[in-house]
Amino acid sequence: MNNNINSLENRLGIKFSNKPLLITAITHSSYANQYKNVQFNERLEFLGDSVLQLTITEYLFSYYKDKSEGELTKLRALIVCESSLYDVAKKLDLGSYIRMSKGEELTGGRERISLLADSMEAVLAAIYLDKGLDTVKNFITNNFIDIIEKAINNEIVLDYKTKLQEILQKQGDVNIKYDLMKYEGPPHRRKFYTAVLIENKIMGEGSGFSKKESEQSAARKALSLLEEVNV
Repeated sequence: MNNNINSLENRLGIKFSNKPLLITAITHSSYANQYKNVQFNERLEFLGDSVLQLTITEYLFSYYKDKSEGELTKLRALIVCESSLYDVAKKLDLGSYIRMSKGEELTGGRERISLLADSMEAVLAAIYLDKGLDTVKNFITNNFIDIIEKAINNEIVLDYKTKLQEILQKQGDVNIKYDLMKYEGPPHRRKFYTAVLIENKIMGEGSGFSKKESEQSAARKALSLLEEVNV
């Protein structure tokens, strides 16, 4: 476990004085349920959300003095969201470090958007508690700066299916179809795999723990492919 924590600290660029705090931050409730007296990260998620909100609010307030209250509120909502936390968690490969039950892992826990986003919040709280506000602010700014810039430039897409449709319809009538290829796992935690076909050609494949999430994932892959083609 120590080697795992050292590796995560290197990923984060932060050495913790209180390593058990970081361990708690990456411990999912499913893991804690298997053992006695093991703390998990839900309380840290609560704190991490507030730390992120404060940091992004202060950053936007300080650097975008031309924006009104309403504009700042909309920007913050785009930045402080599950999708952004998930993107940062994926960039840091946080999923490979999270302690979870075998059952959770076998049903795709290490890739689950909500689980990774929640764990990222918990890590932010751990950094704040261990190193203080200035350190966690620097960490957030460094890791969310691309997301902040995309929000400012109106480049954040929350509905990839609609965005894909808008882009393709500029070329005229285009046939877009989403096919559920398969699903797996128990009914309470089923994973869906979807392909998006454009004029009967597969342009993207995605997965998720709902049909809607898997379709959005496939549309996102298709958009990425279209961007590569148009570069």
